[in-house]
Amino acid sequence: MNKYERNPLARRLCIEYYGWSCQVCSFNFQYIYGDLGRNYIQVHHIVPLSETKNNHKIDVIRDLIPICPNCHAMIHREKETTSVHKLKSIINREYVRNTRL
Repeated sequence: MNKYERNPLARRLCIEYYGWSCQVCSFNFQYIYGDLGRNYIQVHHIVPLSETKNNHKIDVIRDLIPICPNCHAMIHREKETTSVHKLKSIINREYVRNTRL
């Protein structure tokens, strides 16, 4: 198991850089749920841990990104992990398509 998988320091530094909003859809738990949602977000490994070597040093800015559970689930929904960039494109495309209905 990669020692960075559950590293609380890497998680904290990632969130300090990006903030508490989902970097795919911009959802922020505190804005919706108030105090209950404060300081809640998941952190996604951009390169899956299964594809990194045990001695890989995590860059908290390039390798990790805060995302909401819904976006996290969609990224991992298919056998091939969907990229953050691709998921953002899907969301934007679907939003535009649905606002035209």
